[in-house]
Amino acid sequence: MRDETGALAALVALAQEMRLRALRTLLHAFPEGMPAGQLGAAIGCAPSTLTFHLRQLLEAGLVESRRQGVSVIYTARPAGLADLTDYLTEACCGGRPEVCRPRPGSRGGEAVPACPGPSETQAVSQAARAPAGPAGRSRA
Repeated sequence: MRDETGALAALVALAQEMRLRALRTLLHAFPEGMPAGQLGAAIGCAPSTLTFHLRQLLEAGLVESRRQGVSVIYTARPAGLADLTDYLTEACCGGRPEVCRPRPGSRGGEAVPACPGPSETQAVSQAARAPAGPAGRSRA
């Protein structure tokens, strides 16, 4: 499982437009991947700039590369995204994963946590925002 440092590296890598485009394009091309030149053309990124961005994605564990003849083929690492998702959702639903369920309409049937109904924190927050009734009492 990913630690905080790894999760931050992945989030920082994804917080940049070209890197996010590159990863999404490579996910679309998964599992074959694509050569760097083709990837750069697809996302509108110059080769030298693309090399920098791909290095960030490689270091974050979101992409991998392999040499194929004279080309370097880049491939998305869905396992890297799964590690990040696991780290972010490990305490989902108050640390009770059994109450989480796949989000309706999720693509490909992947399990995306969706907690059932408002949490206690959300309920308190909603009550606090409710208009005050007579004598300052909440109407919630």
